[in-house]
Amino acid sequence: MEVILKQDVQNLGYTDDLVKVKDGYGRNYLIPQGFAVLATESRKKMLAETLKQRAFKAEKIKKEAEFLAGKIEGLTLKILTKASEKGTIFGSVNTIAVANALKEQHGIEVDRRKIILKDDHIKELGNYTAQVNLHKEIKVEIGLEVIAEE
Repeated sequence: MEVILKQDVQNLGYTDDLVKVKDGYGRNYLIPQGFAVLATESRKKMLAETLKQRAFKAEKIKKEAEFLAGKIEGLTLKILTKASEKGTIFGSVNTIAVANALKEQHGIEVDRRKIILKDDHIKELGNYTAQVNLHKEIKVEIGLEVIAEE
């Protein structure tokens, strides 16, 4: 019996996979639990169309991420913050500050959750790097220059 999985099933497959299972397993467990549907010809055609559309959307998202990566790559952000005479920052520089600096200085909006600092919070003046995860396959490093406000 061929079924189309509606959700991930451990040791069997992932969502929208077309799998062959024993009749009893499909009829008595997968279909009644809502994990799968019977793979008829019309459902196979619908699945093929759904996968085609999903691939098109994924490709579009990846191209947008590549374009944004080209704009971001090699940038150095200057982050002004209050600091003591010894170079210790009052508070810390986090991903929110990096996202705001990227928007203010270059007009590029990136979700702060996509920015990863090598150190969780920057607590001293100096030069640092941050990684921006634009897509699961596209990661860009940007430079951070943390300087004291005057």
